[in-house]
Amino acid sequence: MNQQYLLTGGNGRQLLPALRRALAHATEIEIAVSFIRSTGLNLIFGDLEAKLLSETRNVRLTILTSDYMCITDPKALKKLMLLAERGADIRVFEAGARESFHLKAYIFFASEDGQMKTADAFVGSSNISAKALTDGLEWNYHLDFPNEADSLASQRLDELRQKFLSLLSEPQVKELSFDWIERYQHRYEKARQAPLTLIPVIDQEEPEPEIPTPKPHQKDALQALAKTRAEGWKKGLVVLATGMGKTYLAAFDAHQINANRVLFVAHREEILLQAEESFLNIMPHKRVGRFTGQQKDRKAALLFASVQTLGRAAHLKTFAPDYFDYIVVDEFHHAAAGSYLRLLEYFQPKFMLGLTATPDRTDGSDILRLCDHNLVYRRDLFAGIKDKQLCTFSYFGIFDSEVDYEHIPWRNGRFDPTKLSTQLATRSRARHILREWQEKSQERTLAFCASRLHADYMAEFFMNSGIRAASVHTESNLTRSEALELLSSKKLQILFSVDLFNEGVDLPELDTVMMLRPTESKILFLQQFGRGLRISGEKDNLVVLDFVGNHHSFLNRPEMLFGSSFTGKPTRKQLVEAAKRPAALLPDGCYVNYDLSFIAFLEELASDRLDEQYAALNGSLNRRPTLKEFWLSGANLTRLRANYGSWWEFIDQQGDAGHEEVQALERHAQWFRDLTITRTSKSYKLVLLQTLLEHRAINQSVAIQDLAEWGKQWYLAHPTWIEDLPQSLRPLESINARTWLSHWRNMPIKYWSTAEQASKIEWFSQEGMQFGFLQSLDAEELPTFNAMTEEILAWRLSQYAQNSLPVERPEASATDPILPEERSDQLPFFPNIKIACGHFKTGNAEVQEYVAAPAGLGRLLTEKNFIAQASGNSMNGGKNPIYDGDYLLFEQVTPTSAGSISNQIIAIERQDEAGDNQYLLRKVLKNPDGSYTLKANNPEYEDLPADESMMTFARFKEKVDPMSLFVGRNFKREEIPPLFGVEFNPGNWQSGHVVLADQKAQVLLVTLNKQGRAAAHQYHDHFIDNAHFHWQSQNSTSPENKRGKDIIYHEKLGSRVFLFVREHKLQNGVAAPFHYYGEVRYLKHEGSKPMNVVWELQSDSTHQ
Repeated sequence: MNQQYLLTGGNGRQLLPALRRALAHATEIEIAVSFIRSTGLNLIFGDLEAKLLSETRNVRLTILTSDYMCITDPKALKKLMLLAERGADIRVFEAGARESFHLKAYIFFASEDGQMKTADAFVGSSNISAKALTDGLEWNYHLDFPNEADSLASQRLDELRQKFLSLLSEPQVKELSFDWIERYQHRYEKARQAPLTLIPVIDQEEPEPEIPTPKPHQKDALQALAKTRAEGWKKGLVVLATGMGKTYLAAFDAHQINANRVLFVAHREEILLQAEESFLNIMPHKRVGRFTGQQKDRKAALLFASVQTLGRAAHLKTFAPDYFDYIVVDEFHHAAAGSYLRLLEYFQPKFMLGLTATPDRTDGSDILRLCDHNLVYRRDLFAGIKDKQLCTFSYFGIFDSEVDYEHIPWRNGRFDPTKLSTQLATRSRARHILREWQEKSQERTLAFCASRLHADYMAEFFMNSGIRAASVHTESNLTRSEALELLSSKKLQILFSVDLFNEGVDLPELDTVMMLRPTESKILFLQQFGRGLRISGEKDNLVVLDFVGNHHSFLNRPEMLFGSSFTGKPTRKQLVEAAKRPAALLPDGCYVNYDLSFIAFLEELASDRLDEQYAALNGSLNRRPTLKEFWLSGANLTRLRANYGSWWEFIDQQGDAGHEEVQALERHAQWFRDLTITRTSKSYKLVLLQTLLEHRAINQSVAIQDLAEWGKQWYLAHPTWIEDLPQSLRPLESINARTWLSHWRNMPIKYWSTAEQASKIEWFSQEGMQFGFLQSLDAEELPTFNAMTEEILAWRLSQYAQNSLPVERPEASATDPILPEERSDQLPFFPNIKIACGHFKTGNAEVQEYVAAPAGLGRLLTEKNFIAQASGNSMNGGKNPIYDGDYLLFEQVTPTSAGSISNQIIAIERQDEAGDNQYLLRKVLKNPDGSYTLKANNPEYEDLPADESMMTFARFKEKVDPMSLFVGRNFKREEIPPLFGVEFNPGNWQSGHVVLADQKAQVLLVTLNKQGRAAAHQYHDHFIDNAHFHWQSQNSTSPENKRGKDIIYHEKLGSRVFLFVREHKLQNGVAAPFHYYGEVRYLKHEGSKPMNVVWELQSDSTHQ
């Protein structure tokens, strides 16, 4: 199809929409224009920027403009420098007094593997100005490839491109820089003073954009800032809700005090990008620069720096402490982190401004202290609505009944993104969303999705349902600007996006926001919420549809909305009450409603059994139990961490934290959380911290030699723990100081000096040969902080001893609840250790569960035996092959207690470079020279030589039947198929009687209370007693057909039957789990179609 056509501007085809369409799929963009005005650049800047920031496409942007007649405005050139920072190649043709430069060409190529896939070009009369790109009378001709009607299209476009590339090598072409812009600025201003030129006419037709002016609430804040400086304050904190212009406020304030040098600090790239644009709009004559990992500009008047780079001591010292007049720290709730603290302590500006929308830092640190307790101005979301700076809203918390979030992996404070996207992009959920949207939405909707896949799926589903919808992201065919125009003009009803619209969207008419993904970040939630809060004459109210699910992370929703209405951090019960009765907390005109199913889930979350267990232990001890005591009593600490964050937050919720403990918790909550979960493949990190506490030195800078010696002496005083050291460091008393120092530096000191994986906070730092805690600790709080840290550490050490030191049980005090010495009825199971049958595989022994001990395998001990799964196929051979996924019984051994291991299958342990444990299963063969070879039973795998990095970990005993391990546990329907080595298929597993022919197994899935089913399908199932179960088959089953014979003769056929039972179909609005009762045996039956069968339970699990 011929796509060559003429664009005429005016009332005809305009260039801007065509450029945006071509931009959407281009990977190489080349533009040559005589001049660029800010009015035109602003129209396409966002789209060009988005292309450069694409995470999946390597986009190349080259722009060539000129100084011809001094028409290009310096503001536009400075904005082009922002594109240069993002990777664009920006050049300028120096026309001089005699040469002209009239080029106007826009070239877009999409290449794949070096070959041109598609191309568009526009050649004509349009420069980059608002008139030329929109309604000005401009003629531009469009060429494209592929083009069926023009066999020479490729050659024409290639010729055009080659001419452009050759032009770049001309001597008059210079790379654009701030120095060049400064020199040009003088010529630009002088040209405007010359008589008889066309420049005034052009300036009148294309005036530079007006400098933004403060809004009423920003004026109030500016007055408050001026007042605080007049009173002598050097620091101050401003809290402004998302969408109320924090960054512009900082630019206005820096401008009003005539700051010569401004430093803007943040920890995210996108914040720096947006801040540069905002400051440049207010102070267009200033030079902008970056101080990041890639760029280190020390001449800029407006310097935008990443705290990760500038916060390093070596970089700080390149500036004098008083070099900057004005410093802005954005997202100031992060300021208690070590890198921020170093920066704040080093610089001495005339004024330092902290900005945040969420002043309650996640680790509870007192950030106001870092601003000398000077809160200058505060306007949160509700205040903005009351002041009529933001519009009112109606919020609907809709229960996401089609997704079971509890079974999506949750790691480091967020859902696994791939698994989440898969679970969210389903037809049943899309139908649910469509129904709610049709019932509650208004005219223009922006929906936030979890991934590009999710956004594309939702857009397609809505379009197939007759809705004008589109998805927009970095890889979509729509640019962000084009999508917004289509939504604004109502040509689209809904846009599905991932992250392009979190910030910087200017669409006041947006009247509906839909949140289709979990959002762990309060900032991100409020940014997305705030997209629709702009005042507009085309809407009265914002509608927010937020899909909330059955996971503890969704408790943040009412906290995000109502948190500022409470003094201090609200309790869970307060948040549940707020969700049930929100009206009293809301500004006039606002409405909040949560589905009853979600409120029921929140109520269950707010009242778990941990409270009861704690109260019982508290009563028996007649005092508050320690964390170690609570753990030894059998409490589920994984649930405690998930529901409360840390032990001390749980104690606070119980009302048992003292005043000093509450104060320490407010400042150091994240430290206690991280200490609870910090990775400990070996004991070294715990021992280092223990020695710091023993020497009362956690608030001091300690010489690394001293720290190493403390650690060595600790191990010598606790000889059982020496087994945790590598063989090369034993006997420890014979190891020289230099060798031990190297080990201590490379292990715990190195890893304590690394940011925690979950919080991204670096708690300790190593400077030369000194080591210290990065958080400031006041002398009066130090004893309480030490005691609280010691309590968590005592549990961590005991837990580590139980899991990793088999010859020593964790020591118990006289008041500790004592665990039985031997528990042969249950064995530890490590779900996160996969014993690799292939190559070494990383595992984590910190998560430990208990399963029923398999019968018929002799005397098994909790302290000695454990269960883990195989991973891989290197042992799939010989008489007794081990397959991928098999459950294996092991006997724990140590290098000194293993005895003879030759010709035995042994689990080998080693550490990788990061200090994480890795595991491997092989047969150990002793060689004539005394060395060992690790042999695979599968001949396709090579043997491995053993080396000193490897240690014997456990002796393989038997493969065990997983169905005997998990009797008495609850399983969601989708968790049952993996027990049999098959994948979950909803179509196959909706039946109450599943036959697995290849596995020679039958699964009974029974719901006792079948309310809602038709009478014909209400089977009569019940327990006769603890050993017998009455089960009614489906109406089509008879003793004569195959299904009936499979039941009656299952033992003769070698088919095993397993019983899973639940009381009700739903639990708190979601699918209830099944309780597993183990294997059952057919006894008798009565009737036909249906059959009434009596099964005999083979396990001792008592029915519920």
